[in-house]
Amino acid sequence: MLLAIDVGNTQTTIGLFDGSEVRNLWRLHTNPQSSTDELHIQLHGLFDIAGVPHDAVDGAALATVVPAATHMWKKVCREMFGLDALMINVKTAGSMIDMSAYRRSDLGADRVADAVAARELYGSPVIVVDFGTATNMEIIDKDGAFAGGIIAPGVQSSMNALFSRAALLPQVELVDPKVAIGRNTVKAMQVGIVYGEIDRVDGLVHRVWKQLGYETKVISTGGLAGNMSVLSSTISEVNTELTLHGIRIIFENNQKGQG
Repeated sequence: MLLAIDVGNTQTTIGLFDGSEVRNLWRLHTNPQSSTDELHIQLHGLFDIAGVPHDAVDGAALATVVPAATHMWKKVCREMFGLDALMINVKTAGSMIDMSAYRRSDLGADRVADAVAARELYGSPVIVVDFGTATNMEIIDKDGAFAGGIIAPGVQSSMNALFSRAALLPQVELVDPKVAIGRNTVKAMQVGIVYGEIDRVDGLVHRVWKQLGYETKVISTGGLAGNMSVLSSTISEVNTELTLHGIRIIFENNQKGQG
């Protein structure tokens, strides 16, 4: 089985693949200050609860946008499973997707995995909307090439910034307010945060379509994808495991010697 690890700024998602199927899925809070021992304990506990023996893992791949966590996760993979984790990046993605239109050194591991998975699983053209710490959008054109992307503050990051600057505003739940005019502070904030985010995404998608000259499929992923996507007029499908599948696909391609 393949252990796929996606280390984001806020959350670390771990998937255990049996072939192309996710057998186990775990989400942990990303803490760059964690020690290797702490990660050992967390991962060991998850495997024990799931009843998965360590020797069932015969491959490991790591996508991370948190440099401080990279060494620790690589060390955990070596010590727990005796494996050198494949690092997901533009280089290991190889020729799976043409990324020549973008300055390759700028492309984060999660964005590479999203782009590869979207093209492989949904064909082209396609747009990925990743609702995470940042809201990232990756655009694959009709020729299957990576045309570029969009990076904006994530909805949770924007909300936290608002709370930190306005002491009297309460924390609110990210749910559909069902009205465009808030009659109290909580509703007013939900309209601004929830509708503001999804209207921004839909507006950006329409701008991308206009520049491309044609419409595309739009796939959403990330921790908030389920909550946000149902309100969108452009998102056609939700796949919360898209990044993990990108990690898996790149790993399998490298195993075949095609990376």
